[in-house]
Amino acid sequence: MTPMSPSTQNLRYFALTANLSLILWVGLWQSVISPHPHLNNLVVAGMWILPMLFPLKGILEGRPYTHAWANFILMFYFLHGLTILWIDEGERLLALIELGITAAAFIANILFARHRGRELGIKLKRLSQVEKEEREAHEKKEK
Repeated sequence: MTPMSPSTQNLRYFALTANLSLILWVGLWQSVISPHPHLNNLVVAGMWILPMLFPLKGILEGRPYTHAWANFILMFYFLHGLTILWIDEGERLLALIELGITAAAFIANILFARHRGRELGIKLKRLSQVEKEEREAHEKKEK
């Protein structure tokens, strides 16, 4: 396996810390800090944490592709934080913390995936290159 540069390793730690912090924050928020008044707080916290557990194995292993697609899951928490910020005056500080951690995780995931992907030689083709290849393949079929 290709060794990881020190700067990429630091980005990995940043991403790992941010993702684990979000799991911890959401769990604390939903179970201890501001639990739902009518539902079991541990069940609610578990439901909030569950989506973040799907990419956790790949994040712990430092897989760049997993870091990249984990951002789709993070958008759920970003939207939650924005919604709470807008509608619930009493939990605005909690929502700001969630937004901050989510933004940090999002940025860290992008940076790590980009840097580690370059180290591994994984890169996406430019759209113009993909279009050119598709056009050439289509022209070959017509001949």
